[in-house]
Amino acid sequence: MTSSISFRERIALYALLTSLTSLSIDALLPGLRQISEDVGTAPPLSTQHVISLFIFGMAFGELLLGPLSDAMGRKKALVLGLGVYMAGTITAMLAGSLEMVILGRFLQGLGVSGPKIATRAMIRDQFEGEAMARVMSLMFTLFILVPMLAPALAQGLISFAGWRSVFGVYLVMAVLLGLWLAMRQPETLPAEKRIPFRPKLLFLNGRRILSKRRVVLLIIATGIVFGAQLLYLSTAADLFFDAYGIKDTFPLYFAMLATGVGLSSFLNAELVLRFGMDTMARTAFMGLASTGLLMLLASVLWGGLLPLAALMVFCFSAFFAIGILFGNLNAMAMRSLGQVAGLGASLIASGSSLIATLFAIGIGHFYDGMTTYLAAGYCIAGVSALILAELAMQGDPSPVEAAR
Repeated sequence: MTSSISFRERIALYALLTSLTSLSIDALLPGLRQISEDVGTAPPLSTQHVISLFIFGMAFGELLLGPLSDAMGRKKALVLGLGVYMAGTITAMLAGSLEMVILGRFLQGLGVSGPKIATRAMIRDQFEGEAMARVMSLMFTLFILVPMLAPALAQGLISFAGWRSVFGVYLVMAVLLGLWLAMRQPETLPAEKRIPFRPKLLFLNGRRILSKRRVVLLIIATGIVFGAQLLYLSTAADLFFDAYGIKDTFPLYFAMLATGVGLSSFLNAELVLRFGMDTMARTAFMGLASTGLLMLLASVLWGGLLPLAALMVFCFSAFFAIGILFGNLNAMAMRSLGQVAGLGASLIASGSSLIATLFAIGIGHFYDGMTTYLAAGYCIAGVSALILAELAMQGDPSPVEAAR
């Protein structure tokens, strides 16, 4: 292990580790219909749940792996998560039924929370305030290359070797990233600052974190924003195919929209040091709410189904706002965590993942091949998250003191 890892290499490693979450969602989108044809359906389960229950698994994994990262160190918790992720990947790859695919996906969600949580805690160990928001935005800028490229590359792979080959790629990536981490990334949490993994301490520290109104409201706001994105991700393949007859070129449209998140993340990394994360987030909330409202009105005027060009414009605008929010919301919530960054990151990520899943499944039930459900989701997310964030910003930003 070496401590000479450069800033750029750290950002690249953190971005790729975090991208396992996005890759595990986006690369599988072109294969959802093939999965259904191969293993059949199992009502009430559907291929939509291949996406949403992956996030549901994350909500549970995040509760465990964050406290473990506070107790055993960031690297060990991250490697443990990668191990569970690989077990879930193998389960889904060898599955003969939709139930087993979804079980594997649930395990993948449990495991991927290790890289997701531990990298955030590593960043919190090393950076604070606007600098932390900048690092997260730089990470998301690299991270967004995954949803831009993954569906197109995966579609080619699926057409050549079937949907199971995508899980083979997941497995190889997890192994390579684990080796990179072990060889290059030093531990960022010194032994003297670790918090023993004891139920009483978890309860006390969890209560201290959740007693801060600022953190709780930001967890809910983050979950709702993530839910708006998850709503699109879990229904996009069906929407493009059912409403617009787009199948083979779906990854191209998906990549075009993903550039909205990448562009906004890059701009946020440059602007957040000048304007501050609170101002950037407030502007993005208003942008998401306005986009959703205009999209809803336009959908109604067009009889429930937007022309493809209009859909792309509105979704690009929504993705642009979401890209700004991702880096800032996480940094805003993490700012108050102090010595309990691992447990705090767990509660933030787990709570927001659970809320996002419920939001996406709840509104996703209204999917009818039209665009009104998506417009309503963006509008509801923007307005409600803006209100919650404004209330949160009035709360006490002082860091949580850990019980030991």
